[in-house]
Amino acid sequence: MKMKKIVIDENHANQRIDKYLKKLLCQAPSQLIYKMLRKKDVKVNGVKVKENYILQNQDVVELFLYEDKFQEYTKPQTIFDLKIEFEVLFEDENILVVGKPAGLLVHEDINEGMNTLANQVLTYLYQKGEYDSQASLGFTPGPVHRLDRNTSGIVIFGKTMRALQDLNEMMKKRHCIEKTYLTICKGYMPSDELIGYMKKDSDQSLARIVSQNTPGALKMHTIVENVKSNQEYSLLKVKLITGRTHQIRIHLSSVHHPIIGDSKYGDFELNKKIKKQYHLNYQFLHAYQIQFVKPIGCLKYLQDYKITCPLPQNLLKIKKQIFNEK
Repeated sequence: MKMKKIVIDENHANQRIDKYLKKLLCQAPSQLIYKMLRKKDVKVNGVKVKENYILQNQDVVELFLYEDKFQEYTKPQTIFDLKIEFEVLFEDENILVVGKPAGLLVHEDINEGMNTLANQVLTYLYQKGEYDSQASLGFTPGPVHRLDRNTSGIVIFGKTMRALQDLNEMMKKRHCIEKTYLTICKGYMPSDELIGYMKKDSDQSLARIVSQNTPGALKMHTIVENVKSNQEYSLLKVKLITGRTHQIRIHLSSVHHPIIGDSKYGDFELNKKIKKQYHLNYQFLHAYQIQFVKPIGCLKYLQDYKITCPLPQNLLKIKKQIFNEK
């Protein structure tokens, strides 16, 4: 059996060895990886390590694997030749911030396995010569948050392992990246701070408002700013303090100001009218702006940096019609 040696670079450091091996040997079953760790078929700098060992830059990882098995288990990520539908809003060596069109999934699901925003970004980086799935040995640039298929706007991608780790940590801490959305809801909705509790239904496709003491209840914190209103509708800027599934949609619906066009949590009769009048058959919700309030690690240089994604043309046109704007 041949020993395979891999020298860890910055892009793969600061992560647990088991997580690294799962990405590197992406076609291998998890139990095989843990068996290799138990049986001393994995060594770092010549020493057996446990699964929670944190890899350091320049560590030498030795794997006792036949070459054909190594090739089979490390079959690289497929790069599809996809049409680029997103807009690049900001890019440097660490991160890529894009504007996602409505209708495009961020990640694959049971209905769509190829044409996703994540795969389009890999196509884009591959075409630029910045990503090669064979050379990357287990690291794949990826998004740090998601938007619903029909919500348009800003999605942040980490281009390096370190940037991805720092972005994920910032997302967990909540107050590091401020996210602002634009939406139009039913009726007059005053500026307000909303606190509520939600729970996902068992099939995960819907969520509902529950009381605070419901087992599994998750807190939602949403700040709403009324930008303008007429008798029928309000244009809102919404800031997320927590980031729950469908949070803005559920929260506004729960206070009787559902988002126009929202087929899951909206007003069925109003949606019919909106579809007929404005040809909108999905929710008017757009991830409009992010601000790096407390960036950490390798992204500290982004302190106070704001990135804005203007409303797409169809939503801008609807906004102008509803509020009689020139």
